[in-house]
Amino acid sequence: MTDPSWWYARPGGRGDWTCPPAPDGVRGFHASLDGYAPTPLAELPPLAAELGVGRVYVKDESSRLGLPAFKALGASWAVHRVLAERRRRYGEGAPLTLVTATDGNHGRAVARTARLLGQRARVFVPRGVHPAAASAIAAEGAEVTPVAGPYDEAVRRAAGAARAPGAVLVQDTAWPGYERIPAWIVEGYSTLFAEIDAQLGGPPPSPPALVAVPVGVGSLAQAAVTHYRSRPAAAGPALLSVEPEAAACVLAGLVRGEPVTVATGETAMAGLNCGTPSSIAWPHLRHGLDAAVAVTDADSTRAARDLAALGVSSGPCGAASLAGVRAALTGAGARRRRTALGVGASSTLVLLSTEGAAANPHGD
Repeated sequence: MTDPSWWYARPGGRGDWTCPPAPDGVRGFHASLDGYAPTPLAELPPLAAELGVGRVYVKDESSRLGLPAFKALGASWAVHRVLAERRRRYGEGAPLTLVTATDGNHGRAVARTARLLGQRARVFVPRGVHPAAASAIAAEGAEVTPVAGPYDEAVRRAAGAARAPGAVLVQDTAWPGYERIPAWIVEGYSTLFAEIDAQLGGPPPSPPALVAVPVGVGSLAQAAVTHYRSRPAAAGPALLSVEPEAAACVLAGLVRGEPVTVATGETAMAGLNCGTPSSIAWPHLRHGLDAAVAVTDADSTRAARDLAALGVSSGPCGAASLAGVRAALTGAGARRRRTALGVGASSTLVLLSTEGAAANPHGD
């Protein structure tokens, strides 16, 4: 039987591949910030019954450090590292301009961090981003520059603007020659997974059977792989990436066995509307993911409504995790996909809901 175009599972499993862990000190840094608290890990028994598993937990990132998405974890740690390095080399100096491109949440996180630390921010916003999301970035004091093209074009524009004196690019995707700051952003996301460990009963943690991660350029998925694959392979969960059908660059790359760029379309999952995987994420995704799935806007919108009915505020990007797990574990061919993921009737699933409904007006 041929796999459907929206699904990929690693032939023969991922084997014994491992990677180094995230550095110590990231969660301690976040814990020192005003307003820090672990985000909820909500158990939702109706979803467990629907999916035929033991337990389903949703990591609810609808309120993270005062913003409606997880992105503040990466932005705050990366900017902290940038400013600390600058002070070591040059002293305090004049404020920097932090430059980035965004589909919404990352840009707002960079803008908020800049405002709190007395820096400036300039944010490039591609087509398809709701005007309310751009307005929220501007309300943080950032200069917002609209871009007529897609996300990849906005990244190119931001990289060019960051060559100006007193500017630094704080981008959550990497390419050859620009990898250190994106790596710091990925490190920042490690706090989310450390919280999950503690919330599931660690240390030592009680690992879930499956973790589902929404994917744009793959930085959060890289953090998931780093966290779970830095342990013995037998101790880790299956990792499932979830993308929009309109921008499934990681799925396409896994099928081809090499990174690819895809032409992106319009999608309500604006924060996942990315055509090229991050260069530092790709090796982790290639070796550390177990499966990938692409979902429709209708699927993610339905999932967001269902999560809201269960008390979890989630935008289309965050709800993509539930849409992806539904696609993988139910419907025609589900038995084979469940076997590939190692999911059974007693399994525990963790779904990352990466944004609240307020973060993405497309979900309204």
